[in-house]
Amino acid sequence: MLGTMDSASQQPESARIQSIDIFRGLTMAVMIFVNDVASVKGLPWWTYHMPVGQNGMTYVDVVFPAFLFILGMAIPLAVARRERKSGAGLGLWTHIVMRSLSLVVLGVILANAWKADPKLTGFPDHTWPTFALVGAILFWLVYPRGSHQTCSRVLKYGGLAMLAVALILFRRTTQSGETAWLDFGYWEILGLIGRAYLATCILYVPLRKIAWAPAALLAVLTALNAASRMGMTPWRRIFPYALWPFDSGALPSIAMAGVVAYQIFFGGPAGRPFRRRAALGIAYAAVLFTAGWALTPLGISKNAATPSWCLFSSAISTLLFAGVYWLADVRGYSNWAAFARPAGANTLLTYLLPDLFYFTCGAAYASWTPGYGWPGVVRAILFTAAMLALSAVLTRKHVRMQL
Repeated sequence: MLGTMDSASQQPESARIQSIDIFRGLTMAVMIFVNDVASVKGLPWWTYHMPVGQNGMTYVDVVFPAFLFILGMAIPLAVARRERKSGAGLGLWTHIVMRSLSLVVLGVILANAWKADPKLTGFPDHTWPTFALVGAILFWLVYPRGSHQTCSRVLKYGGLAMLAVALILFRRTTQSGETAWLDFGYWEILGLIGRAYLATCILYVPLRKIAWAPAALLAVLTALNAASRMGMTPWRRIFPYALWPFDSGALPSIAMAGVVAYQIFFGGPAGRPFRRRAALGIAYAAVLFTAGWALTPLGISKNAATPSWCLFSSAISTLLFAGVYWLADVRGYSNWAAFARPAGANTLLTYLLPDLFYFTCGAAYASWTPGYGWPGVVRAILFTAAMLALSAVLTRKHVRMQL
């Protein structure tokens, strides 16, 4: 029913699917907005994350899983493209592992951004994360080919040196007053994405030729998540966190749900009509909703990454993507998303732009702009528009990052 997973090979190597870029860009836009509006006080409860310990979810709790979902949708395309370049063996797996580790490094930098002690690092207050991120950006920028290769190499490896120096010199003071290096207790969103990407690829790549495998893997990951909620996963206590990218199965399950959605909307015979794909997509979302409802006794919580949160978020993302797919790829209406498409094609740099702004101008921004009520919402909208506009300019100038 779901078709063959080999359909990614039908896409030209340079081709990009508009709906995937648009959905990713829209998700990035909403992510920037909700991160900024989180500091605004006096808004309705549904404009924030559901508080810790409470059962339920708001639209804000769907943003991160939507990003994981579209990451999963892009995996079949990325794997097929990389396989054409370097084969299905060591080259492919080296790329997957290095991409995952790169995201983890960026995530750990962001998670430790405000913990650097100026007296111990030698960096002025709040400048360590800026130095580290600028180095990372320079290292992972895509440099043009041509007569300026020497300059490109200087910038690239100069950025790597900056990143290495920042990591080597980092020091923080613990609550007990001791000096310590990086805190690996939380890997930030980028690190979590890197772990989920690696876990999903470990499962998907060996079985990608089997049509029903992604759906079966989604069921297994959901069962793993449910078992974890019930305390039935002793292997999480056996394997160190850094060596067990599957975690509770929650985040990889959302990414795998995206792989299944890719199979529905872009797999199978090339001539399959949209109505057929849409019907399958709606049925898939209904199955996800039903499974999520059946598992609600285990809770509905982003903070606890419960199975219902994962399944409900995946179902919502499926339906939203179906709408974007119909507009952009079926009807050909994509100009309405021009403001978000650059963020979808240049996602990593767009993700880092707000952090760079907060590191350098955050104090002035917080004190000079409204932080209460609907004026604060307007501030967040304008800030989001500014970040998207900057991303569009940089993308137009071919300034983009690629891991």
